[in-house]
Amino acid sequence: MGARNTLIVGIVLLCSLALASGRELEQNLSYKSQQPEAGYNPKLARILVQYASAVYMSDLSELFTWTCSRCDGLTEGFEVVELIVDVKRCLQAFVGIAADLNATVIAFRGTQEKSIQNWVEDLYWKQLDIDYPEVDGAMVHHGFYSAYHNTSLRPVIVSAVQKIKKLYGNGKIMVTGHSMGGAMAAFCGLDLRINLKEQDVQVMTFGQPRIGNAAFATYYSQMVPNTIRVTNGHDIVPHLPPYYHYFPQKTYRHFPREVWLYNVGFGSLIYTVEKVCDGSGEDPTCSRSVRGNSIVDHLKYYDVKMGCDASSECKIIMDEHLVGYSRIDSNGNLVLSRDPLSSTTNYLKLNSDQNHADLHQN
Repeated sequence: MGARNTLIVGIVLLCSLALASGRELEQNLSYKSQQPEAGYNPKLARILVQYASAVYMSDLSELFTWTCSRCDGLTEGFEVVELIVDVKRCLQAFVGIAADLNATVIAFRGTQEKSIQNWVEDLYWKQLDIDYPEVDGAMVHHGFYSAYHNTSLRPVIVSAVQKIKKLYGNGKIMVTGHSMGGAMAAFCGLDLRINLKEQDVQVMTFGQPRIGNAAFATYYSQMVPNTIRVTNGHDIVPHLPPYYHYFPQKTYRHFPREVWLYNVGFGSLIYTVEKVCDGSGEDPTCSRSVRGNSIVDHLKYYDVKMGCDASSECKIIMDEHLVGYSRIDSNGNLVLSRDPLSSTTNYLKLNSDQNHADLHQN
């Protein structure tokens, strides 16, 4: 009887999947979006996740010249303007020009801890430990805040944004990152809106942890409404630091809007749903509906590998021919920089909607 019931359940599920996904079940793995009207652009997500992956590369020569193993496909033709490595804290980011997006793209590398498991375990105990400036009641994670605001990254990023703006005028800025890089990307997007007065800022992060309390989340969502946090399956990091619904003002809370990727089906009949969640930041029907216990789900988004290829130690690899583009600051941090006019003649085609026609097709 048990075997018969299992068979019946399997048949019902299979029929349901066939009705729901149609031709998508002919493939081993495909994606299906829900509620695309909520501001989520699946094609843009597949582009930005590649930038969030590429920034992990330790070969600075390949990254700066955009010839690395992850520097092709949907990001082909990207030009890095500034590449910064904070050696002491093992942080890395770049700012560059994506002509096909008609945008400046900023990407932050995620955690480079020797053991991501240890980093995850530490997040369980992180407390709200710093007041966010000039916002009543807003508190944030000191480590994430400082990684952007109190290191060598911010001055270089701000300088690069201003350089591009001076050359090409106002334009779209897209900020991305994975894991801890997503946390820094969020603080960067807010900084660009508040302190640099940039009007067209879009943030998309992947596997981002919580970074502040409810007051901060409300403020952030008001100032940077064009923000998407992509989460994947049972990825453990978006569940950290913990959220306790019975202490809404005193605990960490995500800002909206989440897009949750999760698999449906079994065997060879599997597809991935891209569910656009509600505007609460803590939709109980999205990633909070499952137990966040997977590091494997944290290390791959849209089938793109996140993290380093080899050792997670902070290493720098650079060819001698790039010495002319580099400088080292007083703290020993490395910056690779160039004038975007040197190799880009057709960058920001401002007010040209035609450039985005393909991108806006879901």
